[in-house]
Amino acid sequence: MEMQMEFIRKLPIPADLKKQFPVTEKIREIKEQRDEEIAGIFRGEDPRFLLIIGPCSADREDAVLDYMTRLARVQEKVKDKIFIIPRVYTNKPRTKGVGYKGMLHQPDPDKGEDMLAGLIAIREMHSRVIRETGFTCAEEMLYPENHRYLSDLLSYVAIGARSVEDQLHRMVASGIGIPAGMKNPTGGDISVMMNAMVAAQSRQKFIYRGWEVQTTGNPYAHAILRGYVDRFGRSHPNYHYEDLQNLFDEYQKTDLENPAVIVDCNHSNSGKQYLEQIRIAKDVLHSMRMSKDIHGLVKGLMIESYLEDGSQKIGEGVYGKSITDPCLGWDKSERLIYELADELE
Repeated sequence: MEMQMEFIRKLPIPADLKKQFPVTEKIREIKEQRDEEIAGIFRGEDPRFLLIIGPCSADREDAVLDYMTRLARVQEKVKDKIFIIPRVYTNKPRTKGVGYKGMLHQPDPDKGEDMLAGLIAIREMHSRVIRETGFTCAEEMLYPENHRYLSDLLSYVAIGARSVEDQLHRMVASGIGIPAGMKNPTGGDISVMMNAMVAAQSRQKFIYRGWEVQTTGNPYAHAILRGYVDRFGRSHPNYHYEDLQNLFDEYQKTDLENPAVIVDCNHSNSGKQYLEQIRIAKDVLHSMRMSKDIHGLVKGLMIESYLEDGSQKIGEGVYGKSITDPCLGWDKSERLIYELADELE
């Protein structure tokens, strides 16, 4: 039986799209500088705290740029203590595989899917963020094959809870040259996340985009704790002192480089109650003050934040309000960043 796929059109390879929409020398310099600063934080040479913050999904360029411009002004005020990596997530995993899958699929959420337009839109938006704010951003590496369309623009990737057991995600993470956060799986098994980090920090040889490739291993592959869901579908947190101490102990059993964790304050840690992110962020900082081990291990936080509180359905048309998971609005986000900076030692 023939494959039940309609081959719609051949898309440009990443190298061709990069030629068509090239980065400037200035963008290259910004990325190189920021990449080195971020690596220094993971190596423990730079004491600043990472804050990976931004919309659940980057759904429209105007609102995203508005948010990033405001964030850049805040970054300038807290730059001695906090290093911000904005979330510009253009690929969205869907639990049931249907619904809005991000700007890559739908550059306009009100219209149908158009992958070519989506590839151009996400490349142009990421470029614009760097040009206008000086930020290089974070993405979820939902589709490993697509990473190269943005590889000259990104400074951080997260491997999601549903992807972290996948062999290809782990192997591609070993060769991307920027920090890769490996989330604990939705079921919460920490050993899965630890194994993913071992794979990502190791040299790998595999087939990628039609090539046989060899990676060097990624010394900045690290843990992200995002909470988990039990067999009854109930959310449980894993950001507490005991969870962080347990992760520190698990790291001690390995020879992983640059032990680190980013705490995701939303998802199952908050039960998607977006206002809880404020309390959770401060709880993590309290744990860091109570334990030297935890202080050294926790490198930052991940927070879902946009211009307006909460979320909306596609088509409701509220500017700067999430069309996926509920986010912390701008006023609360700005206040939280200043409060975190005040609490950091």
